[in-house]
Amino acid sequence: MPLILLGLPLATALLSVLAQNRKTLARINLAGSVGTAVFALLVSYRVFSRGPLTGLGEFIYVDALGAFIIALIGVVELAAGLYSLGYTEHELRAGEVSGSRLKWYYFWFYTFVFTMLAVVMSNNLGVMWVAIEGTTLSSALLVGYYDKHSSLEAAWKYIIICTVGIIFALFGIILLYLAAVAVSGGGSAALDWNSMIRIAGKLNPKLLKLAFIFILVGYGTKAGLAPMHTWLPDAHSQAPSPVSAMLSGVLLNCALYGILRVHLVVTKAVGSGFSAGLLLIFGLLSIAVALPFIVVQHDSKRLLAYSSIEHMGIVAAAVGLGGRLGLYGAFLHMLNHSLTKSSLFFSAGNVTQQYHSKKIGKIKGVIKTMPITGPALLLGAFAIAGVPPFGIFISEFTILSSGFAQGKYLATGLLLLLVSLVFAGMVFAMSKMTLGSPPDRIKAGEPSKLSAVMAVLPLGIILLLGIYIPAFVNNVLAQVVAVMGGGN
Repeated sequence: MPLILLGLPLATALLSVLAQNRKTLARINLAGSVGTAVFALLVSYRVFSRGPLTGLGEFIYVDALGAFIIALIGVVELAAGLYSLGYTEHELRAGEVSGSRLKWYYFWFYTFVFTMLAVVMSNNLGVMWVAIEGTTLSSALLVGYYDKHSSLEAAWKYIIICTVGIIFALFGIILLYLAAVAVSGGGSAALDWNSMIRIAGKLNPKLLKLAFIFILVGYGTKAGLAPMHTWLPDAHSQAPSPVSAMLSGVLLNCALYGILRVHLVVTKAVGSGFSAGLLLIFGLLSIAVALPFIVVQHDSKRLLAYSSIEHMGIVAAAVGLGGRLGLYGAFLHMLNHSLTKSSLFFSAGNVTQQYHSKKIGKIKGVIKTMPITGPALLLGAFAIAGVPPFGIFISEFTILSSGFAQGKYLATGLLLLLVSLVFAGMVFAMSKMTLGSPPDRIKAGEPSKLSAVMAVLPLGIILLLGIYIPAFVNNVLAQVVAVMGGGN
């Protein structure tokens, strides 16, 4: 199953380039997105029901943490793939892209999916580093897809900043190898996750601490943590909306996954205080940096991008706060954010196509002009801001409860204050877009019925998670917490 899962997106990418017409291309995309999602969920189910999964000798390793991210990739990839069918059809009718260019959209889309899956399935931390760099190269071509000055500039900025970050991460990987090779005796297996976690207690603590700093800065750049976040608003705002959903919903999680793997090694070697403290500081800093940009933002997709920085900061801060309940809240929040942000980027894409603008000041009365997307956008804004009964309220409440229960009053109080201020800014901006009277030039309707439906579906899941957490979701999160050292 792991090999089939890795092969499906690659096969879909190659078949997309060979497609002879748009109808065939759409069928390939439909089959590829559904097939990849099905096998992603099957692999995840196998891990959650029977324990860690290995393959190709020691090359592939998937435990509960990796299976959780794989499931998120599968779900968001499926939603973005289905949404792309309606979204790209409208772009073709509007003359934004050509049919020949559309083939390459799907090629890089599924190449991007492959690289993200490779990140979370790699046992070797060096191979994981290569895969994370692969996500940059494949997604950068999607950021510059429209071939406009602004999109090409965003893609170039994305490559430069993330490449600098990945160089820092490489230096951290080298330091990890130096620490491991002194104990294990060398060889490529010195960087295998299974080997490293077994010998973590014997590794040089000074080298581990220094390695974690470099990896936190390097992968933190890709995860959108401040102050290395500057590529993210440009890339998210210029990429096609389904790509923005992938970038925000799962790519950031993959980069954070790389940090968490090293965090576990450092924690086992020197205790949780060092790496957890840094995660808490960078998490709170990310929320604080995103706050003013959310409050004064004039571009709808940049607003959502800064919201992603905030929510990755919440997850990092939650891991930093620690505790079983805090870790549970962190990964529940990761799930909630992935689904909610996908819905919001789908809604924002529909609005941009209908209003021909991303400027918040030019978008009014979306509820009146777009009967499906309008309510979805407003409800999505409430959901991402943490309004009950949506799932993000539950995950944020869980994280804050854990922090106060552990007596970490200063950090948790600061987190509560920042989240409350972001709530006000997000709801205010989205209310300006959805309420009021629409411009006379805007006709009522949806760019695509399929795109409109896909903006609504994730919200149903988020609403359910705010009211009731199913037993299987609870079991999945409990297993992830156990991997993170939070007990059974």
